Amino acid sequence: MTTATQTVREIALEQPSSIRVFEHYGIDYCCGGRKPLAEACAASQIEVDAVIAALESAAIDPAPAAEDWSRRPMEELAAHIVSKHHSYVKTELPRLAVLAQKVVRRHGETQAELPAIQSLLAQLDEELTQHLVKEEAILFPYIVKLERAGAGGSMPSSCFGTVANPIRMMTQEHDAAGALLAEMRRLSHNFTTPQDACPTYHAFYDGLREFEQDLHQHIHLENNILFPRAIEAESTR
Repeated sequence: MTTATQTVREIALEQPSSIRVFEHYGIDYCCGGRKPLAEACAASQIEVDAVIAALESAAIDPAPAAEDWSRRPMEELAAHIVSKHHSYVKTELPRLAVLAQKVVRRHGETQAELPAIQSLLAQLDEELTQHLVKEEAILFPYIVKLERAGAGGSMPSSCFGTVANPIRMMTQEHDAAGALLAEMRRLSHNFTTPQDACPTYHAFYDGLREFEQDLHQHIHLENNILFPRAIEAESTR
């Protein structure tokens, strides 16, 4: 049974069906997943009992089972993250930048939050672009070599010492990306368009909402599954 004292991360790992509940209520289960459920609900002004009831309902009648990546090889998980989530970031951020430019040009003078959101989006683009390169070129290949070496095998060479060092940096960058999106959500009133918004305005906010959801899933796979497994694998050397 889910309790208010469990962390959001623990619930997400133990009950995969909880993720759709957290997405529905806008509860961060990746970067902010270290908070107890009660604290996360309080921060979002949500009744914790309502969330617990939704979690229990989802557990009884779950959505189609998602892939259990905690049991799959780390090499497969890293490849999945790159092909699904990294590819999405690389294609979606330029599209959102174009939409932001159009919306700011048309509505920026009357909707003061739009230029601020555009600026935050540009910052997110710059930071995530560099972040993905570091993961794909350095961290993920090292994790794959670590797994291939097997328990008790020799350590693969690296320029960073223990794998916990780049993981710590990647986790901090995840937190920064999550904070930028959270600020965009706040400025946009939970991605709510004005009553007379044009289709481009709707497309922009819908895109930001979908991007946030994908990034939460993306970071969940890394922070909560891949990275802890890599640290554990290294500790067996």
